[in-house]
Amino acid sequence: MSALAAPASCVAPVALASGPDMHALLRRLFPICRSITGDGVRETLAIVREYLPALQVHEVPSGTPVLDWTVPAEWNIREAWVKNAAGERVIDFAQHNLHVLGYSTPVRGWFSRPELEEHLYSLPGQPDLIPYRTSYYQPAWGFCLRHHDRLQLQDDYYEVCIDSMLDAAGSLTYAELLLPATAPEPDAGEVLLSCHCCHPSLANDNLSGLVVAVALARQLAALPERRYAYRFVFGPGTIGSITWLARNSEAVARIRHGLVLTLLGGPGHFTYKQSRQGAAAVDAAAALMLARHAPGAEIRPWLPYGYDERQYCSPGFNLPVGCLSRTPFGEFAEYHTSADNLEFVQPAQLQESLELVLRLCQTLDQNRCYRNLLPYGEPQLGRRGLYKGVGGGTEGHDWQMALLWVLSLSDGRTPLLDVAARSGLPFELLHRAAQALAATDLLAVASPEPAA
Repeated sequence: MSALAAPASCVAPVALASGPDMHALLRRLFPICRSITGDGVRETLAIVREYLPALQVHEVPSGTPVLDWTVPAEWNIREAWVKNAAGERVIDFAQHNLHVLGYSTPVRGWFSRPELEEHLYSLPGQPDLIPYRTSYYQPAWGFCLRHHDRLQLQDDYYEVCIDSMLDAAGSLTYAELLLPATAPEPDAGEVLLSCHCCHPSLANDNLSGLVVAVALARQLAALPERRYAYRFVFGPGTIGSITWLARNSEAVARIRHGLVLTLLGGPGHFTYKQSRQGAAAVDAAAALMLARHAPGAEIRPWLPYGYDERQYCSPGFNLPVGCLSRTPFGEFAEYHTSADNLEFVQPAQLQESLELVLRLCQTLDQNRCYRNLLPYGEPQLGRRGLYKGVGGGTEGHDWQMALLWVLSLSDGRTPLLDVAARSGLPFELLHRAAQALAATDLLAVASPEPAA
């Protein structure tokens, strides 16, 4: 099916510039029951589109082959509950949408307690929490509940209802937004930003990456210059990125850098998982920005397990896509439980994440190779107004060293990221130095895309 029509403007006049703004959007999205297909994804993307009117929403029919996969039947649910012999609801989807095993097939009838137990999921080690469990590709039904509540099930028989529907004539929904370059260069390409939108009522794992991506798109759209185009993909985990890759070979060929954004609202240090390439420009930029702006951050090597970076980096594509998060999945007690809630994600943590990923994108955008136009000896900076007094003297020695490092390493092959790594100077300072040198015709851009 073709994309739904979208308004021409990129962003709407809706506030989304701070941690509290992002948290307000997160609170609005939190109650929606999302899965890898269905009305919950559509409702979520419709709300995102209020902030990003140019968002293109795509529907891919169930049964469509996508790489080695097939788009599954669409799943929607109306109600689900378990009643005891007295007719009281002891488990109720209406109270928390984690109570139902994701993609549960419909069921209605009476079950003995041992029969019901075969379809129950709880956490004995975290007895006050509801776990999040799914069964996307194997027909099954079930309920998730607090272990304390499970221990209270003493009746001999229970009435069970799961009013759900698996529609083979349905579809999978994903969306994308393309912010075109404002200062395009030949073959500059695109930066891919991807997040998943398939989890029900999990604030950090799902929604934090989504709201940071929405805010980031609005920030990038407001920049006066973008050398790269920026492509945002919002879709269900795994099957969403596989579907996008299968349908977008031309866009895939234009990807120069990429990030999967996830788990950006919880506490803990930042973590960057390198791309499969390991030495791509995005890997270098992430290492540089984390070292300077995120004390205690951790860089982890590529691992073929995790979020959608494993699809983008699969051998046939091998795109330079890393994954940025705070505490990684499975390493915090609240992961995939009802404790991943609105209190666990804090506005200040969302704000820090947005600022970091924006810096990372700007670094990629500014990471050029330059060529020294007067490479024989050191050019006379004083008569060009670049010696000592530049910047009002406030940057002093570092400013002068930035000018000299850029001149020294501008051989047409060395990107500014490498200059920053070798000199130990801030990338932002080196970028300003390169601009100042170029303005006096001492430097020229050597190529639109530095080597990874």
